[in-house]
Amino acid sequence: MIEYYDYIKSLHLIFVITWFAGLFYMPRLFVYQIEASQKPSPEKEILSKQLKLMAKRLWFIITWPSAILATLFAIWLLLLIPEWLQQPWMHIKLGFIVLLILYHLKSHHIYKQLQVDIVKWSSNQMRMWNEGSTIILFSVIFLVIVRDAVNWIYGVIGIISLAVLLMLGIKFYKKIRDKNPEA
Repeated sequence: MIEYYDYIKSLHLIFVITWFAGLFYMPRLFVYQIEASQKPSPEKEILSKQLKLMAKRLWFIITWPSAILATLFAIWLLLLIPEWLQQPWMHIKLGFIVLLILYHLKSHHIYKQLQVDIVKWSSNQMRMWNEGSTIILFSVIFLVIVRDAVNWIYGVIGIISLAVLLMLGIKFYKKIRDKNPEA
């Protein structure tokens, strides 16, 4: 079965990429849905209907299937090379994967609320939520590529720095939008 390793790894990576594509775009659709909910009729209803349809298709045709397939191929890889489970980098990676799954499930909860017009987040809060998957992606990619050579102090500082930069970028963009709503 090890002769299929490269194929399994390739499929795992393809579905990780499509899963993240869904996780990157879904909160963006949430932002648009939240902003549409504040518009006057009939614009509100027209936009809301279209955005709900787009979110449903993205979530159930791309994001959920990709999450499931990425996970299945990951498990298959671990069955092929169980020694990875003895390595510290894999323990940390699996911790990030747990965070990713929790992020996905919370996003599903938000999706279900917005589908029935329950808006509990501001568009700015949702923009910040959108960066969660980015931070997890950066963490996992650097962890897998660098593995044992990574200095955890620098890694933690790097992730915190990335998070701070993303939040500053969101605040900067909010200032631009406040000055020019068409931006």
